[in-house]
Amino acid sequence: VQLQACGGGLVQAGGSLRLSCVASGRTFGSYPMGWFRQAPEKEREFVAFVGTTNSDTAYADSVKGRFTISRDNAKKTVYLQMDNLKPEDTAVYYCAAMYSSGALRSQTSYGTWGQGTQLTVSS
Repeated sequence: VQLQACGGGLVQAGGSLRLSCVASGRTFGSYPMGWFRQAPEKEREFVAFVGTTNSDTAYADSVKGRFTISRDNAKKTVYLQMDNLKPEDTAVYYCAAMYSSGALRSQTSYGTWGQGTQLTVSS
């Protein structure tokens, strides 16, 4: 599977934005998916996870209650709805397909990554 993330941009604090990650390939629905982010001079970190169905999700504590991950297998797309954005959410956001049965918050569990999309939240 190949992934392409889009939807980033510049938004004011308190605003909302939705990121999309479009996949190519026949087997998208078989892969759990994750979103990660990397802020300047920081390591990439876990943001959100969705299993093969929308009934299985997980979030980083820093975004819980503000971000919602979902997927549409028919459209081969995973979304990240981000509400009540904060300046500290500024980062490049990456989607990834989970290839192993390892920890869902660990980058090493993910085998294919999108190219990243920049989110900037102004105060």
